Amino acid sequence: MATDVYVLGAFSTAFGKKIDQSYKALTREVYEGLLRDIDAVDGSDIESAWFSNTTLYTTGQTSCGAQVLFTPLVRQGLFPERVPMINVHNACASGSSALRGAYAEILAGCIDVALVVGVEKMLDPERPASATAEMFKGGIDRFDEHEWRDYYSAAGKAVGIPFDVPADRSMFMDTYAMQAAWHMQTYGTTQEHLAAAAAKSHNFGVLNKRAQYRNPLTVEDVLSAREISFPLTKHMCAPMGDGAAALLLVSDDYLRSSSEALRNRAVKVLACESAGGKYRALDEPGLSKVAAEKAFRRAGVMPSDIDVVEVHDASSFSEIYQLEMLGFCPPGQGGPFIEEGRAGIHGDTPLNTSGGLVSKGHPIGATGVSMVVELVEQLRGEAGERQVPNAHLALAENGGGVIGFDESVAFVTILER
Repeated sequence: MATDVYVLGAFSTAFGKKIDQSYKALTREVYEGLLRDIDAVDGSDIESAWFSNTTLYTTGQTSCGAQVLFTPLVRQGLFPERVPMINVHNACASGSSALRGAYAEILAGCIDVALVVGVEKMLDPERPASATAEMFKGGIDRFDEHEWRDYYSAAGKAVGIPFDVPADRSMFMDTYAMQAAWHMQTYGTTQEHLAAAAAKSHNFGVLNKRAQYRNPLTVEDVLSAREISFPLTKHMCAPMGDGAAALLLVSDDYLRSSSEALRNRAVKVLACESAGGKYRALDEPGLSKVAAEKAFRRAGVMPSDIDVVEVHDASSFSEIYQLEMLGFCPPGQGGPFIEEGRAGIHGDTPLNTSGGLVSKGHPIGATGVSMVVELVEQLRGEAGERQVPNAHLALAENGGGVIGFDESVAFVTILER
């Protein structure tokens, strides 16, 4: 049984509108990039693979997606034969779900080397718009729709934002907007606070060559952008995009047998914990608080020990909310925390140095994996202009699916240099 699990390799493609790049091409790009990261000619030591994706079924490839996408790599001898591949579809938390599976498999002593890869095409030109709409609707209860309609209608009345399912887009930004409105009314959070979070992340994105949007923004730029659902504007909402990310996880035994160069770049996984969602009250803490508490206990560290953080900011309100849920500031203080610069590169808790989902992009199956890629690079000291000085401990929070104002599932991963 392994006593520790390490990230030995990490790679992400750029995220964006990759209309001319197929699922197989993205898979090849990210896998070959991972091999380069560990200076390997093939993946001959890989014993299992965990593959994250949410959109392949819309192409008619309803199962065995990983095996299909990796077949060309197997034929070329780049990926070993007979490796079991596990397909993971768990909404926006698919990538972290795959990571958790690989981490647990190594920790249990079943294997020594596991691949984690997320590949996603949100903008496939062959996919009808109706199929894209159905894809998003799959992230919420389709059997008893009256439950969430009644829930959101009551919440909307409470915060003064009438709820209705929009005809031209996903309704999920409306659910974030209701939460943001409640937070503003309860704690005095302002739209400017949300804009400060968005501008901070977009300006980190300028420094990330893999980010989908790399335009510098001011708070005023964010506030003047097209409104999506008050108080959220366009720049406060994650875009759709394509991309892929991959990690190679290994046991402590395998790491000891590796070269000194690889050992020096390895990052330890201290914890990868999760929690499930429920229909909670607006004033009840969310599931990420539960997942974080479990992760901090397992890792034996506190929020104040963490040097750099990536959170699932599908909307910029999530940056404010997750700072509070993860214990980096008291409830109601997330907005001022960001406005005061404490989430900047030299602040108390540098947050979403990748640009976050609002700037880096959000190819669903790749998102959770890409968060860990960013943090691995930070802990290695390889993040370039956005490098957090002396980063030693890092945390990623990734949630997916919707149950009321909770995600269906959330993961918190803690890493150590």
